[in-house]
Amino acid sequence: MRKLFAALTCIALVLVMAVPAAFAGKPADTTPPVTTASPLGGTYSGSVAVTLTRNEAGTTYYTTNGTTPTTASPIYSAPLNFTATTTLKYFSKDTAGNTETVKTQVYTITVATTTHATLTWSGYSMCSSCHSSQAQAMYQSVHYQWKGSAAEMTTGPATQGKMDAVDGSSALNAYCINIQGNWGPCGACHAGTGAKPVATSNPTTAQLASIDCLMCHADATNAPYSRVRNATTGLFEPAAGLDMNLVVQKAGKPTRKNCLGCHAKAGGGDAVKRGDIALASGTTSDVLYDTHMAMGNGGNIQCQGCHTYTSHRVAGRGTDLRPEDSTVEMSCATSLCHSTKTSLTTSHTTYDTSHHVGRVACQACHLPKYAKNANDTANTEATETNRNWQVAEWNATLSRYEPMPTKANDLLPKYAFWNGTSWGNNAFNAAVLDTATSAYKISRPNGAINDPVGTKLFPFKYKTANQALANGKIVPISTATFFATGNYDQAVKDGLVYIGLPSTTPYTTVTTDELQLLNHQIPPATGNVLACADCHGTTTRVNLPALGYALKAAETTVCVQCHALRSNKGWSSIHSGHVGSRMIDCSMCHNFSRATERNLKIGVM
Repeated sequence: MRKLFAALTCIALVLVMAVPAAFAGKPADTTPPVTTASPLGGTYSGSVAVTLTRNEAGTTYYTTNGTTPTTASPIYSAPLNFTATTTLKYFSKDTAGNTETVKTQVYTITVATTTHATLTWSGYSMCSSCHSSQAQAMYQSVHYQWKGSAAEMTTGPATQGKMDAVDGSSALNAYCINIQGNWGPCGACHAGTGAKPVATSNPTTAQLASIDCLMCHADATNAPYSRVRNATTGLFEPAAGLDMNLVVQKAGKPTRKNCLGCHAKAGGGDAVKRGDIALASGTTSDVLYDTHMAMGNGGNIQCQGCHTYTSHRVAGRGTDLRPEDSTVEMSCATSLCHSTKTSLTTSHTTYDTSHHVGRVACQACHLPKYAKNANDTANTEATETNRNWQVAEWNATLSRYEPMPTKANDLLPKYAFWNGTSWGNNAFNAAVLDTATSAYKISRPNGAINDPVGTKLFPFKYKTANQALANGKIVPISTATFFATGNYDQAVKDGLVYIGLPSTTPYTTVTTDELQLLNHQIPPATGNVLACADCHGTTTRVNLPALGYALKAAETTVCVQCHALRSNKGWSSIHSGHVGSRMIDCSMCHNFSRATERNLKIGVM
């Protein structure tokens, strides 16, 4: 019995000891990964290639501009080549979610082994081989992906842009409608070597090499760069006759000519699309055309002087553009530009003018007209106001058919409130008729007179087009078909198939329209800024009552709130007396209030 008891006791002990191992499971991984840089930071007499190695599976993030990396930073995938002094910051996150503390290495390069002045052209990959972190950042940008965060859109999915897709994220417009069927011509302005970009957080070396940095960084004046598409490979290559050694040796920061090479010719030609940007913006000395960009007596401001860049992400977004590349807000009143123009009482010579600052954008008063002609350029800077796809015209310069455009100069803007967000119609979306214009909406700024502080009245280009409508949707016609044949009917049928409808689906041609924000072509203020009477007391330029500035009731009702009915001495006298002198809030007479933001009084005088 004693032997049996002892045996049973041993078995029980073994079972008790075995239970934790059998049922407790593997301990949770709470140890962060360790990332090692090789070589470590220090002083080097030439370029240095740095490898980042983890001790376990995970992802390594880094920056090379001194900022602290996050999980939104570039992902390490290949050795980083530093040819100038660089601060490298990095950390890793393992598959269990443990995050390493950020580490820093400083690589001081005393003598550069290679400078642009000694470069020899070896193909597009040579840029990313030296500037890998910049290539990583550029690859993720809207300039390269042609889509991005739609945080400022109130319609559509979280990511949107002009790149074609079947998820409702591909933007429509009142120009070529959509990129569908037209990557070839559209790709000529894409900062890549010809292939459509692939969205990935970890691009390969080959994908980074497909970025064409020279689109933006070539010296457009001293070593102009152009490219042609190889008919066999479909990829771009330098145009014949270029000294590409000179092109890469003189590469530097972008100038207006670089930017305008694409942005001025958007929509199919010079000044066609935006209305306030043309090739003349890069060369003119006419300050009346654009005092900011004009050379000579103008500001000669480069585009990035206002459109600042952070890791190749550009600040600024038109209301008709779906993606947001940078969250940096642009403003006329900065420490460098117009720093005194922010006060609601003293920014201008009179109180009545100053109080506009809170609710009227600078360009609303300082841009009397757009689509002006520069006085020192031979070409017209007229912009397109309508595009009729039903009528094909042969363009001998481009060797293709194009829809019939209507163009005009010296146009008055349309005015609307904008709160920073936009409404937009994308491919595959249901079309929406605007009863106010009797046209189907393509894009609109969101905003109204009663919106919170920050919402302002802005000037816009108004653009219409004749486009196909089928099954309640705008049809993104095949522009490739139209350009090649001029056959509108066939181009529509090809577009029907693209949105999942039979090519035999009946369609009609309707009018579409959109509003596009205007920011450029500002003339000098003296003698050119709008006068009060240009907007107040008339509806020729802007219909202020329709925008919400109408009286909330008849004068016989509004005026007698405070005093007996008196003769109307005009808007200027009434406003100066009630608001300028007595600080009476707008809500006493109108259906909106400015009491809080301007310290106005609500109540009977």
